[in-house]
Amino acid sequence: MSYKIYIIEDDSSLGFLLKEYISKYQFDVKIVKNFENIMSEFNEFKPNLVLLDVNLPKFDGFYWCRRIRQESKIPIIFISARDSGMDQVMALENGGDDYITKPFYYEVVMAKIKSHLRRAFGDYAPHMEERIVELDGLIFYPERLEIKFNDRKVIITKKEGILLEYLIKKYPKVVARDFLLEKIWDDIEFVEENTLNVNISRIRKKLQDIGICNGIETVRSVGYRLNKTW
Repeated sequence: MSYKIYIIEDDSSLGFLLKEYISKYQFDVKIVKNFENIMSEFNEFKPNLVLLDVNLPKFDGFYWCRRIRQESKIPIIFISARDSGMDQVMALENGGDDYITKPFYYEVVMAKIKSHLRRAFGDYAPHMEERIVELDGLIFYPERLEIKFNDRKVIITKKEGILLEYLIKKYPKVVARDFLLEKIWDDIEFVEENTLNVNISRIRKKLQDIGICNGIETVRSVGYRLNKTW
């Protein structure tokens, strides 16, 4: 399979260099042409992964990330010169899966692209029977990235799904922070400590949306576990 990478970057020289480098690995790469028509280009190209800058003409990358998330669960990697912790938190809260600060090594970008594609598509096989992860009425469908409780359901991101699956499978045990970081990020040294907190907070919110309040307990200095009070 030839994966498609969509680059949403307003620095044309950087976009071109990224395209040239990524294309060497037999990926089909497209650079955005019309910043007012990003979703039309996205839907026409049907990419498997998006590289997304924050500072863009008219609307910023956070806006476009939310728009993409309304239609797709593919990996979205932010690439930006904005290196503050809050920008990285905003990227994750708006649906991003990863954040790379400029300047960067092209090898790191390529490694992260391969890692996210592996996690998003590598485990799939034709006609695979759908997996279900369940705990007392809380149901997680990994292939759909959907969680369900009673008659309510919500879509989650790939990283959130990985975290939730381990919390369900290891219940009632506490799952260590380092273990969870290792499972969702290959390049752990590039990840800020608060990134895991953000993803856990997003899962808590989505569990609340389907009727499970305080669904994840923080065990100070250790990790997290499901708080099965439903």
